[in-house]
Amino acid sequence: MKEKLIQEISTAMAEVLSFEQVAHLNSVLLQVISQYTITEDGETLHENAVSNDRLLDIFLSAKQVEGCTTPTIKYYGSTIRQLFKKMPKKVTDYTTEDIRAYLAVFQRKNKSSRVTIDNIRRIFSSFFAWLEEEDYIIKSPVRRIHKVKTGTQVKEVLSDENIEQLRDSCTEIRDLAIIDLLASTGMRVGELVKLNREDINFNERECIVFGKGNKERIVYFNARAKIHLQQYLASRKDRNKALFVSLAKPRAWKHSCANLAARLRLCVFILISFDVHWLQWLSTKVLFFDYIYLYAKIYYE
Repeated sequence: MKEKLIQEISTAMAEVLSFEQVAHLNSVLLQVISQYTITEDGETLHENAVSNDRLLDIFLSAKQVEGCTTPTIKYYGSTIRQLFKKMPKKVTDYTTEDIRAYLAVFQRKNKSSRVTIDNIRRIFSSFFAWLEEEDYIIKSPVRRIHKVKTGTQVKEVLSDENIEQLRDSCTEIRDLAIIDLLASTGMRVGELVKLNREDINFNERECIVFGKGNKERIVYFNARAKIHLQQYLASRKDRNKALFVSLAKPRAWKHSCANLAARLRLCVFILISFDVHWLQWLSTKVLFFDYIYLYAKIYYE
């Protein structure tokens, strides 16, 4: 609406003003009109006085309607709130230079990778583009900030020898089943811990995986993984629906990706700060500590 008004005024003044004067007029109108509410036919449009937090809440609600997951929405919210905290301004006052300066300072202070900075840029771009579409601002300040160039790194993978060493080191049939299922399907650890018994189809040697973006897909496992899975399930005496459970308290195991991530971080902390025997002791208490212990022992040796 505001852009339309500026365009109409510029068109009307084009006959009496030079090209440079029209450009200057547009700049002045853009600065002045952004501070006011524009109405047409009795309909009141969005006011610039709406608080940043309120606009953020509306934006996050829109993302939820679009189907974004809860972790994604939380990440969007925390990232944008950091901008509001470190650079307190009304959303209508943010400029391209402000966003660039924030990204540069954030990268320098936190020693963040280019991938992280580009993720933050994308979140800001999504937020300000939404504000522009909803007529809260005239133009997104992130529009002129281009994608951050990131290098491509080849990820290290376990060799066949490493996998065989892991299998040979297993003392529990559960651990063997975990290693074989991960190796044969290529699924993520976070996807594995969310599997239930009902997700496994032994006849077709396949299972349904619930991955990123709330997307389901079918993955296939080999005969060795099938045999070890069946042996592991046959050895269990609990009624927990989870495919893999803790050895100590199978009925109390919460198979969530967040819990697993926290435990893996603790594993790394113990390996670096204490002694590997701490991790060996934990392997008798919590699922995956023993698996990580085996892998870490082979890796560090």
